[in-house]
Order: sequence, then structure tokens, then C-alpha cells
Amino acid sequence: MDMILIDGLSFALPLLIMAVGGVFCERSGVTMLALEGLQGFGAFTGSAAVILCGLRWGANTPWFIYIAMAASMAGGLLFSLIHAALCVKFRAQQVISGIAVNTLAMALTTFLTSVVNGIITGEPSNKFQIGVSMRFTVPVLSKIPVLGGLFKNMYPFEIVILVLTLAAWYVLYKTRFGLRLRSCGENPRSLDAAGGNVAKTRWLAVIICGAFSGLGGMFFAYSISATFSTTIYMGYGYLAIAALIFGNWKILPTFAVCLFFGFAKSAGYQFCLFLGMPGNYSDLLMVLPYVLTLLLLIFFSSHNHPPRAAGEFFDKGKR
Repeated sequence: MDMILIDGLSFALPLLIMAVGGVFCERSGVTMLALEGLQGFGAFTGSAAVILCGLRWGANTPWFIYIAMAASMAGGLLFSLIHAALCVKFRAQQVISGIAVNTLAMALTTFLTSVVNGIITGEPSNKFQIGVSMRFTVPVLSKIPVLGGLFKNMYPFEIVILVLTLAAWYVLYKTRFGLRLRSCGENPRSLDAAGGNVAKTRWLAVIICGAFSGLGGMFFAYSISATFSTTIYMGYGYLAIAALIFGNWKILPTFAVCLFFGFAKSAGYQFCLFLGMPGNYSDLLMVLPYVLTLLLLIFFSSHNHPPRAAGEFFDKGKR
């Protein structure tokens, strides 16, 4: 049971921070299908920072993770500017823009990883070996029956994600900026009439999404993968999009969906280990969250209510 909780949480929380970024973006009226590319590019910049720090200061040390977090957020933020410019400034079709960003990110990071490795080691490998982040156990809470596993072998980033999610909830629902952002996705003309800046609000929402997605990608690399490679592009971004849709573009329900996906994945893997199944069966169960996504889509899609202005261009001069 402890392993189901430990592994489930370590998968669910990076998924959550990407989904929260997606909530910000789509609640502002910008359709976000680029989470996959943003998390991949953020993971690349964070992993490259770890590699460069290792060259400068030697072996991987615990404080490298904080450099990785800052670099991954910066990378995701910068790459998100492409989507923001295309969708907000140039009024490109937002779904196509998201797909283009994903494709560009995969090609660009694969190329840049090979270049960096070629310079450092002389071998143009498309992987960064960064290892696994340190872990810690919360002394008292880890002794709680059943649920104590949630507080064992935790990654530092899990605390960071929970704090950021709480802050994001407060900003979205309790601040003027959050009110304007939600208005921007529901009725941008009302925001414009009230003196708000629709374009600026949407730029900021996409940038926040990029930073959060980059962070999520770095945490996948620093925990589940222990490397940066094309395995980062395994559909995690699309799974985060599914989570925010089933969470009805609200942060707390999205949190619950991410936990459901995470614990389903870890429970399936532990079930295979318990039965002593070959490794290919456990690989097959890796698709369990995506199967659950299809089932949820069948039964609950009619109850979802996306922001009314999502995907719509705003023309200030049009009435």
C-alpha cells in the first residue's frame, strides 16, 4: 500500500502542476494543447542546467534540484512565448499552434541534447543522465496508518507543487488578477469595457502555464525517468489536459483527477509485481491512465463546461 501511495503521488503531482498551468491558460480564453511541448522544453533546460552544474562543481548534489527548477521554469516560460505570440498577437488558430509547438519542442530538444552531449563527451547522445532527486520522510505524519505512505520517501518537488497549487488557487479565485483572468475567458468584452487589458491578461496566463509546465517536465525527468530524453514526450502533457477538462477547468477537482490517474497507474504496476508478471505486462499497464481518460470521456464529457470564450480571438475594435 505504501508503494502505491508513494509512486502514485510522485506521478500525480507533476501532472497536477501542468494541469494547473493549463487551467490558467484556458480560463483566459487561450486553448492550450502545447503542454506536452512546454514540459519537454522545460525538462531540457532544467536537465541541461544540472549537467552544466555537474561539470562545474562535480557530482550531482542535493541543491542542484533548485537550479533545475529555476531553469526549467525559465525554459518553459520562454518557449510558451511562441504560443502566446501566435495566438494572442498574430491570431493563429490555437489548436494548430499548440500542435506546432509540441512538434517543434520534440525536434529542437532532441537536436540540442545531441549537440550538448557531443560538445561535452564527444558522443552525440540524445539523453541527459541526471539521476534521481533526493527524498525525505516526514517524521510524525509517516506513522499514520494507511495514509502514512503519502509522507514517506517524498521528493522535495512535491512540497513545491503543493505550495504552488495553493498559491495558484488563491490567485485565481481570490485576487483581482484572477477575476480578470476568469472574465477574459468568459466574456472578454466585459473585461475590456471595465478597463482591463485582454491581450496582456492572456499573455500572462500563457506565460504562467509555460513556467508551470516546464516545472512539471523537470520533475518527471528528475524522478520517474532519471534522464532527459524523448521519454518525456510520453503523453503526460495530454494527460494533464484531460485532467483539467475532467476537473471542469477548476483547480481542486483537477487535483482529484490527477490523484486518480496517479494512484491508478501505481496500483496497476504494483498489481503486476504482486502477481509476478513479466515486465511487458507492467509496460502494458502504463497505458492505464489513458484508458481511464477514454472511459471518463464517455461518461462525463457532457457535464463539462469550458470557458465560453476559449479559442476565440478578441478584436477590440469589433462590436
